[in-house]
Amino acid sequence: MSQIAGRFSRVEPRRRVRQLVLGMLSDLPRKNCWSIAEWAGESTPDGMQHLLGRAKWDADQVRDDLRGYVLEHLADDQAVLVVDETGDVKKGTSTVGVQRQYTGTAGRIENAQVAVYMVYAGQRGHAAVDRELYIPRSWTSDPDRCCAAGLREETRFATKPELAARMVTRFLDAGHRATWVAGDEVYGGDPKLRTALEVRGISYVLAVACSHGVTTGARKFRADSLAKKVPKRAWQKLSAGAGAKGHRFYDWAVIDLTDAGPGSRQLLVRRNRSTGELAYYRCYSPEPVPLTTLVRVAGSRWRVEEFFQSGKGLAALDEHQVRRYTSWSRWVTLAMLAHAFLAVVRADEHARSPTPDDLIQLTCNEIQRLFITLVVRPTPDLTHRLSWSHWRRRHQARSRTSHYQRRSVPA
Repeated sequence: MSQIAGRFSRVEPRRRVRQLVLGMLSDLPRKNCWSIAEWAGESTPDGMQHLLGRAKWDADQVRDDLRGYVLEHLADDQAVLVVDETGDVKKGTSTVGVQRQYTGTAGRIENAQVAVYMVYAGQRGHAAVDRELYIPRSWTSDPDRCCAAGLREETRFATKPELAARMVTRFLDAGHRATWVAGDEVYGGDPKLRTALEVRGISYVLAVACSHGVTTGARKFRADSLAKKVPKRAWQKLSAGAGAKGHRFYDWAVIDLTDAGPGSRQLLVRRNRSTGELAYYRCYSPEPVPLTTLVRVAGSRWRVEEFFQSGKGLAALDEHQVRRYTSWSRWVTLAMLAHAFLAVVRADEHARSPTPDDLIQLTCNEIQRLFITLVVRPTPDLTHRLSWSHWRRRHQARSRTSHYQRRSVPA
């Protein structure tokens, strides 16, 4: 918490933000302003709601502090910046950025809010260092709606690859260094993003669709058509990194491309050894690199999926019950900080304490359990619980009365 304390001018928000982050790391079954305020010993959720919605502090400055914290502890010369989006299913139409759209969380089109995250992935560990909320055209074309949700007047529509480019640029402009960028087909299929990375001298391995067009010395091909021409001897069995069940082995092949411009360009093809399913990656680097390096970077893309899983499961990344942009950005930034704390403790423990042969290394899940048991204080007494029960019932009674009154007024 000392990393971000200077962003709060008063002692009250400094203390409350600490309680909020501790609550995000707690074992509460549901984590929101109400449940965390009760868990923290406060008499009402008003203070937590004020911290997220109206208190004077800048979530972007805290994000910058978070980025510095992650780089201080997880810095790696061969780190990969992994960009990807995740969605949170929402009800209603008032929550900022919500519309009916596809989200991988549900696996279908749902009423959802989508955000793009950037994860810093190194050998010591990985953690998210930036976030951007995706604002659909249905919002940016309605200034009054944007204003009601707390968005700036200058908010303009930006695609997900444009949001990714914005985060990478911000990372580099802050003086940090990253060698590679990785992403899925949403980002690999965008030529503007690829050009922006090449201009900054950043290497990338970005997934592309099977229909993606690439140019060789012969002519232009679809990616899947070109992959059929790869001879058997060109395939190599390599690991894309260690997973929960061991190394992820695939067959890999690489084909040189002749697109205009300096640098080394390839089409990387991955073949599943069981099903034969193919995946394709567009690769660029200022200087030629070995196939093993391209495979390592392609394998790093799963780090962002691991962040989504642990960030939501351990740090309440997706449990924000807020409608305005300011509250959203503050909640997810603090959730990213909570997850980064677990990632840094994990990395430090692995470096400091050798793991016995009969144990696996400490995971973020186990560190959270130990942290709750050994550090976080127990829940308040019975009187406090009864007081909260009374407050909830009184609040719900007022809400029901207001609802009935609105329903009784003629249109």
